[in-house]
Amino acid sequence: MMLCSIVLFVPSVSVCACIHDRQTIQFLSLTLIFQKRRHQCGFALKTIVKQASAKGYTDLIVINEDAKKPNLMLFIHLPEGPTAYFKLTNVKLGRELKGHGRATQHYPEVITNGFSTRLGKVVSRMFQSLFPQQPEFQGRSVVTFHTQRDFIFVRRHRYVFRSNEKAGLQELGPRFTLKLMSLQKGTFDSKFGEYEFVAKNKFYVDRKKHYL
Repeated sequence: MMLCSIVLFVPSVSVCACIHDRQTIQFLSLTLIFQKRRHQCGFALKTIVKQASAKGYTDLIVINEDAKKPNLMLFIHLPEGPTAYFKLTNVKLGRELKGHGRATQHYPEVITNGFSTRLGKVVSRMFQSLFPQQPEFQGRSVVTFHTQRDFIFVRRHRYVFRSNEKAGLQELGPRFTLKLMSLQKGTFDSKFGEYEFVAKNKFYVDRKKHYL
């Protein structure tokens, strides 16, 4: 009789940013509680990608800020891509949310909702790859990526069963909103990269047409 052991794959995510206030990067670090993170500045992005891939990271997230507020996010799945570029808005840390809870170190459940197109499913799988596929249910925490009108709303909650029919939610934070600006095959390459999607001004004008 052959016995097979199950190995839990835990993604290793590197978050990189040039920041003046370290608190501006904590919003994402608190969401990806299992990550190994670092703060770098002054290196070319291609160099950072190579370093992160060589060190065994599965994903690289680069945060850009303007006036000490995060405004852009580059998400690269290593080692072979794809690369997604997002506009980042409405960032709030847990302490800024009324009645927020305190997060634990348990691996959360992940919900991706509303990603119905081919492009949307690619983006959804990228988000799912950031988290272990076997959540620790005793933590009762869930991270939600919900898309509506091509905006991606990111929330983190703790749930509690009040009865057999009712459940309550407490937001843990952080919360933020993403909007896809481009999706590139492979890792970041501004000169020769092949793009699957590039948002143009006219793309998001028609409210009846959704890309995710």
